[in-house]
Amino acid sequence: MAGGASGPQLAAAVAEAGGLGFLAAGYKTADGMYQEIKQLRGLTSKPFGVNLFMPQPEYADAAAVDVYRNQLAGEATWYETQLGDPDSGRDDGYDAKLAILLDDPVPLVSFTFGCPTRDVFDAFARVGTLTVVTVTTPEEAQTAQWSGADAVCVQGVEAGGHQGTHRDNPETDGAGIGLLSLITQVRETVQIPVVAAGGLMRGAQIAAVLAAGADSAQLGTAFLVTPESGANPLHKQAMTNPLFVRTELTRAFSGRPARGLVNRFMREHGPYAPAAYPQVHHLTSGLRKAAAKAGDAQGMALWAGQGHRLARELPAGQLVEVLVAELAEARAALVSEARGEEA
Repeated sequence: MAGGASGPQLAAAVAEAGGLGFLAAGYKTADGMYQEIKQLRGLTSKPFGVNLFMPQPEYADAAAVDVYRNQLAGEATWYETQLGDPDSGRDDGYDAKLAILLDDPVPLVSFTFGCPTRDVFDAFARVGTLTVVTVTTPEEAQTAQWSGADAVCVQGVEAGGHQGTHRDNPETDGAGIGLLSLITQVRETVQIPVVAAGGLMRGAQIAAVLAAGADSAQLGTAFLVTPESGANPLHKQAMTNPLFVRTELTRAFSGRPARGLVNRFMREHGPYAPAAYPQVHHLTSGLRKAAAKAGDAQGMALWAGQGHRLARELPAGQLVEVLVAELAEARAALVSEARGEEA
């Protein structure tokens, strides 16, 4: 959950409760990531993970980005701010972050928006760091396994935030695979462990993905409203606000498909946003910050999974405990039912 939601406080609270907390390094500088790792280590001695964004290839249509910039001129005027520079960078400080994580290893590193080379995986293996690659298709999972990843995080189309596709192809917009189907397809394609992610908000859902073949489950939206989450208060409130009734995938805020609560900005600009990540992300960055400062959720990127209405405003550690209890209850019910059928 890049952008501030998943910081040291949330990762530490989850880790202390027995989960695997993740520090989101996306959109941070290399030094910013390092400082947060140090802060996280001061809060917990338990294992944790760090998520990195892969560098993006240069294939965006500059003319399309210029057209979108012109379309957003009215937004800049409305929020009394400047549009950002779309050419602010495509690599998210990737090489510098790798150097830090290899020099001062953490237990686990995951990758989103692509798959590293075997050299990268080998380097992390040498320092004792486990690696995970976010995948959205069986083919991506196979690439991750061939490249040397220790596990894959299977992201269903239900997931909030950006779809972690390895190649951003506009022709496949809306063609994402649901989590349960994707788990089965990936399970039959690769031999490495599978982590399930996308729309999971209850322990019974975790039980379902484990029964479908996943080795573990990853939750994001469920923790977005916790006190330890760094998400903007307006974002947290919107999760269960009846004004926001559904989510959709949009390119409006970043130029890459991402699932969020449908608001005015998404409705007005989503249909015209080009496939240009991270150029559009840089372009709209100031607008999103200005909207948040103005208290206007209609101009913010309200990333959320399809289960957002099930969000519970509990402390992160307590939420982990509740999910574990729900998981145990669901598993016990399945065992009881199976025994009843045998009898």
